[in-house]
Amino acid sequence: MLSTVTIKKSTLPVNAVEKFKLDRKELTDTLLFGEAHQFLDQHTRIIDEYFVRSYENSHTGQKLIIGRKAYALIALGGYGRSEQCRHSDVDLLLLFEKKVPKEAEQLVQEMVYPLWDFGLEVGHATRSIKDCLRLASKDFEVLTSLLDARFICGFSPLFSTLMDKIRTRIINIKPGAVISWLIESNRARHARFGDSSYLLEPNLKEGQGGLRDYHTMLWIARIRSNIRQRRDLEFYGFLSHGEYRRLIKALDYIWNVRNQLHHLTRKKWDQLHLEHQVKLAKTMRINADNGHLPVEVFLGQLHSHMDFVKQRHEMFLFELEQQRRVKGRIKKLPVSKIDGLKFNRGMLNFGSPEVIVQNPELLFNIFVESAAQKAPLNAEAKRLITDFLYLVDEDFRSKPSFVSTFEKLITRSQDTFHVFNDMLNTGFLEKFIPDFKYVVNRIQFDQYHLYPVARHLLLTVRILKSFATKSLTEYDDLICPLYREIKYKKVLLWAALLHDIGKGQPETGHSERGADIARHILTEKGVKPYHIDTITFLIKEHLFLIKTATRRDINDEKTAIYAARHIRSIERLKMLFLLSVADSMATGPKAWNDWTSALLHSFFFRVLNILENGELATGKAVKTAQQKRAVVLEIRHPSTNRTEMEKLFTSMSPRYLLYTPDALVKDHVTLYLELKKQPFVWKIEKKEKSETRTVTICAKNRPGLISKIAGIFTLNNINVLHVEGFTWRNNVALDIFEVTPPPDPIFEQERWDRVAKQLKQALAGDLDLRSALIKKTGGQIFTKPMTSERPSEVIIDNDTSSFFTIVEVYAYNFPGLLFRITDALFQCRLDIWVAKIATKVDQVVDVFYVRDLDGEKVDDPKQVEQIKSTVMAEVTQIKDNPKTITHNLT
Repeated sequence: MLSTVTIKKSTLPVNAVEKFKLDRKELTDTLLFGEAHQFLDQHTRIIDEYFVRSYENSHTGQKLIIGRKAYALIALGGYGRSEQCRHSDVDLLLLFEKKVPKEAEQLVQEMVYPLWDFGLEVGHATRSIKDCLRLASKDFEVLTSLLDARFICGFSPLFSTLMDKIRTRIINIKPGAVISWLIESNRARHARFGDSSYLLEPNLKEGQGGLRDYHTMLWIARIRSNIRQRRDLEFYGFLSHGEYRRLIKALDYIWNVRNQLHHLTRKKWDQLHLEHQVKLAKTMRINADNGHLPVEVFLGQLHSHMDFVKQRHEMFLFELEQQRRVKGRIKKLPVSKIDGLKFNRGMLNFGSPEVIVQNPELLFNIFVESAAQKAPLNAEAKRLITDFLYLVDEDFRSKPSFVSTFEKLITRSQDTFHVFNDMLNTGFLEKFIPDFKYVVNRIQFDQYHLYPVARHLLLTVRILKSFATKSLTEYDDLICPLYREIKYKKVLLWAALLHDIGKGQPETGHSERGADIARHILTEKGVKPYHIDTITFLIKEHLFLIKTATRRDINDEKTAIYAARHIRSIERLKMLFLLSVADSMATGPKAWNDWTSALLHSFFFRVLNILENGELATGKAVKTAQQKRAVVLEIRHPSTNRTEMEKLFTSMSPRYLLYTPDALVKDHVTLYLELKKQPFVWKIEKKEKSETRTVTICAKNRPGLISKIAGIFTLNNINVLHVEGFTWRNNVALDIFEVTPPPDPIFEQERWDRVAKQLKQALAGDLDLRSALIKKTGGQIFTKPMTSERPSEVIIDNDTSSFFTIVEVYAYNFPGLLFRITDALFQCRLDIWVAKIATKVDQVVDVFYVRDLDGEKVDDPKQVEQIKSTVMAEVTQIKDNPKTITHNLT
């Protein structure tokens, strides 16, 4: 590894340093906003000139030369590749022939220290040729840095000798070992930094699709063919002319973004965080397009270029692996059964360009064969597909045989190889479905969606198809059988492929718009009308189940009845459920987790039960209540008798009796009998298939009870996922909280003991929760996410529920938000019966089922406005201006 030096005072003549400063400043002012490769070349040249002047003016250097201790200055790493970004490290090797003289340290002081004085990070190594060979043979990181070596000045034969010996003594002896190390290092790097061609905050250098993928291709090409410059990738046949030009275009864009990021942060920085993205889009003079924000256009362009680097890198390694497998063995290679297609080193290609013109259906069949044989298309095949896209005209798109071929492709099981990415990357998919062009690299600038829209659509299809075989942990006993039961799988997969097609336009209402677009697409393709009706229904309603499950009281009979009436068909319900699961999984962990899956699972069965057995009749409700009565009367306790248990049963609300399982009723009655004169009693349970805790609290009902409990949980860093409250007629409150566990699992019980102590203080009036929360934050600044301009909003709904007013709060999250909302509702003299906590992109959606203290819905217009204004005053504590963002908890 390269060593660094301690900053000391410069010894180089001031004029040389000043010239370096002036040249670098002029370069930044004139070329930073121009072509990236020009900046890199010129920046490298300025540093080269500095070292040449240092060499010419070095007193120590002159003494070494006179003493026949010749040396050479050699650039390594990115500096060696002439890819010197704004604040990248300058890696330098001072090379001597046999032995490093003691004067070398003084030489470093003269040449390197001034750059440190100037603020550049300089890594230097002072070695002999023997040292370099010894280290490179043991440490392949040293070897790869030498693969990029470039002579700057000094005694050039030293450089030539070193590179010749590196080639003959290391590379030629064990090329396979070095290449294998590079490939394995790449896999580890990708696992660590992720797929930057998809990620919300990509790493421009180390992530998959970043600059390091290109470097790996370059290093392997140098090992195999001893290429010296980037252009040799084309000359030696590693890339076609078109691929090379496209690669340089992609690299220029990534380099440009990296330079701008260095300039913005004033340091070497390669992770493109959210707070940088809007600023960079403005700096790079990117304009809004078709209603999309400049930052979304910028990210779309960046993802497109990084995706090309990723794809080219993957193909490069695949071709390398195929060559290894074929070399040295004589076996029968695969042969395509489709006339006009052939295999080349394990990859598919067309027999010739002419066969495509003669049989355009090959443009489909090559993808079908790729899926069937689990073989990728080679670079030539992709180029030919792109060249012959003009054949995919309106008649082509609607030809029944082509549509049939596409449907076979979309329904074919693909365990290890997925061809839709190739369809997207070659441009074929948007030619076959023209509306796809509006969602290719369409970025949603939020913290919710991990992937560009087109990629998300393909991933949704892939996840759905995996339901045929893949185990899905706790729910595979439901999801996989349901998928197998679907009669017309192509209908479901068409819906998955097109469910977000309406996001090509930035306006709201993408589901309805997408259904209209899909109807036009499918009509053009001759899909049967009744299938089109189902597909468009699934697209229009693809968020219906997940929204209802996470934002409404699924124990309210009216919720499930409304959903059943809306969906009407059991088959549609199954397809909508599967689409909801796949869509959520393909969106990201903020959309799909244990809690949302449990809610969706439960709600699906409630709706299915109604569709199978009809709406719940009054007689059945009476029967259910009588069963609960028997459960209550069976409970024996020393402090009570049968008469008192009868009285307790009559105090329970019908809603509680109807929807609470028998086992939980027993637990709740046991808690009630333990309550007596205590402020509260509780039971904390760990869910078997989830990392959540169910906290059931029994207490005498009082105004603001849920608010106080929520505040105590916030004080202890426990997040509330769901709240359900029951108030019995004997003024006993039973509040059931679904929460995340305390942060420290080792001392979880100690934390719950502290929660209990604080809750007793709060209920007794001995703890001011608002002041405690202010103290907890310690003046911390809370900022609205950089990714959103959505306003906070309070919606009052008196139509959905027969018995409750529903208050929906859309707000940006901050510590204590749930306490503030529930406290505001308490100030409005409202009693909370159910609370739902969900996520809508960058905002949280807190939904509360409330009644006034008289047990009535709130429908007076003045009171409705009071609720809105009171709650809004609590949730709009985050300022919009990023420079002056503060959060006032007082």
